[in-house]
Amino acid sequence: MPNITFSSPMHKDKTVYAVAGSHKLTVLELAKENHIPIDFGCQNGECSTCLVKVTNLSNKGPMAGPLTDREIEVLKTSGKITQAQIDAMKLNDVITTEWRLACQMVLRDEDLLIEYPSK
Repeated sequence: MPNITFSSPMHKDKTVYAVAGSHKLTVLELAKENHIPIDFGCQNGECSTCLVKVTNLSNKGPMAGPLTDREIEVLKTSGKITQAQIDAMKLNDVITTEWRLACQMVLRDEDLLIEYPSK
């Protein structure tokens, strides 16, 4: 099972175990199940309220599920991903940004550090 560590400047770090291989659970769903206070708004990949920084700790290949079209648009609008990164990601099938939307990012089988802001 992958270890997902949630880190925030205002809360104690918390590591939880995700169900390996479900390929359906989002970071936001896992956070909510474990009472981790990631801010969210629409839960539909349109508002960027749940923006998180993700670091792959296991280096087991691609990090999490691919970015959704909505996620790409929101990240581009917010300046977290460039068109060159988007093009490289589509060409090489590799995620080229550390920024993700927690409501859109589907977990896979790698250990991750999820950094989120807190109020």
